[in-house]
Amino acid sequence: MTVMTVEQIEHFLDEVFPQRVGKIESVGEMCATMRLSIGHEHLRPGPRVSGPTMMGFADVALYVAILAQIGPEAMAVTSDLNCHFLRAASGDHDIIAHAKLIKLGRRLAVGEVQIFSASDDTRPVVHVTASYALPDKP
Repeated sequence: MTVMTVEQIEHFLDEVFPQRVGKIESVGEMCATMRLSIGHEHLRPGPRVSGPTMMGFADVALYVAILAQIGPEAMAVTSDLNCHFLRAASGDHDIIAHAKLIKLGRRLAVGEVQIFSASDDTRPVVHVTASYALPDKP
């Protein structure tokens, strides 16, 4: 069961993490979907979406999935992130991240994110696994 809506998460992130990238499309049980409209600042030659853009986007998507489950927590922080670039993402299309939590414990969350080009939602361009350290609850 989610404890925050898309609107509540967006409002919270506006306060604590305004520099994030992407727009939340949906949150659900242990998951979130986000979209990033690609601009010039996200590109490398080709034009292709840059690796740092996709890694940061995946990180935010997993954070959103966590927030939807645990509520507003500014100090849930990435403790590990492993990224596999599977193929190039064209800079001509948005990218979409599907984040899924695999484990949500008291102190640790583990999840994965697949990023797709909006032009081809059948083959991921990036696969990320990551963990987040969760602060102790009083």
